[in-house]
Amino acid sequence: MLTTAPTTPAFFPKWFADRQKAAWDRYLAMPTPKRGDEPWRFANIKQLDFSEFKTADATSANDLIARSTGLEQPVAKFVFVNDSLVFSEADLPEHVICLPLSEALVSHSDLVEKHFMKQETRLGSAKFAAWHEASLTNGLFVHVPDNVEVEGTIEVHHWIAGENVVTFPHTLIVTGKHAKVRVVDLFRSADDMSPGLAIAVNDLSAGPGSKLDYIAIQNFNEQTRIIQINETSTDRDASATGFILNTGASWARNESLSSLNGTGSRSDMLSVSIPSHEQEYDQRTFQHHASPGAYSDLLYKNSLYDLSKTIFSGLIFVDENAHHTDAYQTCRNLLMSDTCEANSMPGLEINADQVKCSHGSTSSQVSDEEIFYLRARGIDPVNARQLIARGFSVEVVERLKNEPVEELIIRFIDEKFDRIANPV
Repeated sequence: MLTTAPTTPAFFPKWFADRQKAAWDRYLAMPTPKRGDEPWRFANIKQLDFSEFKTADATSANDLIARSTGLEQPVAKFVFVNDSLVFSEADLPEHVICLPLSEALVSHSDLVEKHFMKQETRLGSAKFAAWHEASLTNGLFVHVPDNVEVEGTIEVHHWIAGENVVTFPHTLIVTGKHAKVRVVDLFRSADDMSPGLAIAVNDLSAGPGSKLDYIAIQNFNEQTRIIQINETSTDRDASATGFILNTGASWARNESLSSLNGTGSRSDMLSVSIPSHEQEYDQRTFQHHASPGAYSDLLYKNSLYDLSKTIFSGLIFVDENAHHTDAYQTCRNLLMSDTCEANSMPGLEINADQVKCSHGSTSSQVSDEEIFYLRARGIDPVNARQLIARGFSVEVVERLKNEPVEELIIRFIDEKFDRIANPV
């Protein structure tokens, strides 16, 4: 266990220093998850030994800036290396705040304090959320005021450079009434072999009638681990879409909590994961319907190869007063080998009347009929299986309804399928 408290920079406001001290005390007091803990059912607890990891300054910044390619024309672009900002540019509407979190804590302290990590981490990683809060030094803060729409996408690159380096990426996005914004986070490693660790938090707050889209592309090397905690709240008539792509990391833990706090609000929770070799992706979700007349839809798709493993545990929870809830939850696993393992535990807890909820999970291999259909058109069996897996994944991506972002995600998907088809 880590025993040395992180140091809060002197220029950060007092409230934040107090939050960091309290978070460190919670981190030390909380037990490390055990195999018998229900939120860690089926999980590989051995992955939680983080004792060898340490923080580090940015290195090789110029090379990584050049490699930080994503969208052709983002409206803003930020590059972080080991949580240090090394590049930024932006062309945004007036009054939109889009700053490194370290700057926003000074220049917009009250606004950050109002929204920073307000939800309880309830899906198993509360100890690591406390570690993140205690150690956080930077990230991205976005605030879009009432009636302002950001056309285009804000793009953020988070690099880990060096061996046994831990980072604490944080993305805090707040939209006012009838505002609109889209942010893409890309998580990558500077090289293919150095072990790394990311304890990441995405803090999303959609104001009344607003639209907030958040996309996370996780493409770390296969020696790196990540815990990613996504906390989303939607106000009346707001819409929030969260998408996660997992292609890298040896082990990834995604915890996504969506709280529908206003009548008429909507939450779309989407994910594509393509594990191979011995990669393990552990995904836990919570759709919390706290208000009547809200809608949520979750669709997670996993294509598993080799000795890989996935875990999905999801719950739709409907409060007593949340009548006329409309909620869906689907996890689908495509088994591309006889040795992979997919565990799915969808669930419902309904405490209101007049609701429409469904949940389910499927696991299956590619059917012989599909292979026969493609072979009859001159496609060899290996490429046929890859095409089927690609189509299986792209179905989720298309629900984003934004062509440049879809093309970016599919680029990473295709790179992963190419690595599977042509191993080094």
